[in-house]
Amino acid sequence: MMGSRRGFEIVITSDRTMMSNHHGKEFLGFMATGPAIGMPERLWMWLAAPKPKVDSLGRPVEAPYGLRKVEAVLQDAGYNAAVVDPDHIHKHLDTMKALLIGHHDFFAYGPPSSEWWVMTGQEPVNRKSFRKFMESPAVREAKRRGVKIIVGGPAAWQWLWALEEWKRWGVDCVVDGEAELVITDIVEAALNNEPLPDYVYVGPADTPSVEQIPVIKGASVNGLIEIMRGCPRGCKFCSVTLRPLRFLPIDHILKEIEVNARAGIKNTILHSEDVFLYHADGVKPRPEPLLRLHEAVLKATPGTISWAHLSLAAIKYAEEKHKLVTKLMQDMIIPKQRYIGVEVGIETGSVRLAKIIMPAKSAPYPSEKWPEVVEDAFRIMHENYIIPAATIILGLPEETPDDVVATAELLDRLRPYRSLIVPMFFVPMGALKNRDWFKKHGLKEEHIDVLELCLKHSMYWVEDLINKFYLNEPLLMPVRLGIKLFLSLVRRNIHRIRPALEAMIAEGRKEAEVGTPHAVASAGVTCGCRASNPHQQ
Repeated sequence: MMGSRRGFEIVITSDRTMMSNHHGKEFLGFMATGPAIGMPERLWMWLAAPKPKVDSLGRPVEAPYGLRKVEAVLQDAGYNAAVVDPDHIHKHLDTMKALLIGHHDFFAYGPPSSEWWVMTGQEPVNRKSFRKFMESPAVREAKRRGVKIIVGGPAAWQWLWALEEWKRWGVDCVVDGEAELVITDIVEAALNNEPLPDYVYVGPADTPSVEQIPVIKGASVNGLIEIMRGCPRGCKFCSVTLRPLRFLPIDHILKEIEVNARAGIKNTILHSEDVFLYHADGVKPRPEPLLRLHEAVLKATPGTISWAHLSLAAIKYAEEKHKLVTKLMQDMIIPKQRYIGVEVGIETGSVRLAKIIMPAKSAPYPSEKWPEVVEDAFRIMHENYIIPAATIILGLPEETPDDVVATAELLDRLRPYRSLIVPMFFVPMGALKNRDWFKKHGLKEEHIDVLELCLKHSMYWVEDLINKFYLNEPLLMPVRLGIKLFLSLVRRNIHRIRPALEAMIAEGRKEAEVGTPHAVASAGVTCGCRASNPHQQ
């Protein structure tokens, strides 16, 4: 890694909830999107985001993948830049001229943070952690000395709904989108003390080609490595579909795995919006590129592998057409590890709603078969020791009670299959500043059944997962005990959930009758898959 004994001109960082390897268990990072429940916040933060190992300059061994990409671009261009842990940026105050900050959810406006917030009424720890970082003595001193503050990442859009904080914290520039082709010009202007644009939006025409995407210089959190960018399915609630589709070559992927391995990171997470669409025929998985990819990755990875995201339709098609899931799992992966984890999107069990908001989600199968596609994919995953964390979206535009009932019926059919299912709420961006929006406008009686089904399903399977698959390493015994403490608290209070939600609905209805209607600006959320991985770019 490029460095300086005095310090760095360009420091790239984030707050503690991002700058952590979550005990080597990516899923524990999701705890940072909620409030501390049933235990001191300090213990909650230790479970979700322990501090990483750092060198004498404060550079972490592992860092979020998006930050590593920005670091690589700047180092390749000759800049004195590095990712630095948030607790160590004070070491570079004498040399720092630009402070680059990335985040997955700056203000807890994205899923699942916003769900925790509206349901509990408590501020999520990731929001509190980011505010604490921005108001820390080191950041304030950097700003006093004239350091330019540049922010970006998947949650860049949230600054448009946080103008007070934007001004108060002295943020100079917000970069929204893939940064590889724009960040050097912005940094050069910052180093020359030139005025910076307030907001830079990187559209599809300005995204980097495969050849312009650099190989990371330092290890990524838990070995996250992207294999492709973009998604061809075009769901209306997801911004990823706006990105052009690009496939990283295997030699590029192996170089990044080697970077991780040299740093002692044994495992690999293959990141894509749909791993099975790597060099696919449209939305139809092809065996040859997937088998070739996994053969190379498994050979290069000292430890285990996992997948960031898969689509349920791709799972079903790959197995029914090519027996590809069986080949990958039984012949290649299971001999090396007991299971593989992945995140998938159910979103709705309603055929009518699926046709409106995600008409290509079930492709190459027709939308009419979406519930069948979901159930078949869950069966295939269960039989092959693929453990999914799935998302449901409630309160989508044009949703009717019948749509919610269809989702509940689908959840009932998924009970036999090993998985976690997480409900998320659709919240229009214009309502984000009003934390009562969902209580007054979104939560309905019929949603309570789905929320209960999701919770009971996940509680049913989480014990099985912990006992048989997860957190079994001796060194993680304290973490295991902490998680079991939290689960015990949930079980003791599960009977209170329905009355609390019913009271919330009644209060919202009463306030809506006497209050003034809320204006709703442009609607949209990031989809479940975008919310799922806090270390992607």
